[in-house]
Amino acid sequence: MNSDYAIEVQVTPRYLPEQSLPAQNRYVFAYAVRIANVGKKTAQLRTRHWVITDANGKVEEVRGAGVVGEQPTLAPGESFEYSSGAIIATSVGAMHGSYQMQGSDGTEFDAEIKMFSLSIPRILH
Repeated sequence: MNSDYAIEVQVTPRYLPEQSLPAQNRYVFAYAVRIANVGKKTAQLRTRHWVITDANGKVEEVRGAGVVGEQPTLAPGESFEYSSGAIIATSVGAMHGSYQMQGSDGTEFDAEIKMFSLSIPRILH
């Protein structure tokens, strides 16, 4: 990747037992995301692509403009935080994806969202 453009993404997932219905195979997770521009140039988040996989191997892909209705522009050193959620049919799953970014000079690039686990507490060691 061009060192002028560098975006770091950190995700912290959390199980929501009060919204989940395990008897009906409904497990609800929230996740907090922090997107930081650690590059040398300003970049704007244009679109998102998530891949959500449950323990049965069911894969759901989510694509759309921006995040939580916004397309934040981040100058070097700036960050943007938001929260969202996912519902899966198993007590364990995983998510990963990318944000499609556009630099101040028109350069387009992807910011990777590394895979993270969705799991109810005390399921995974």
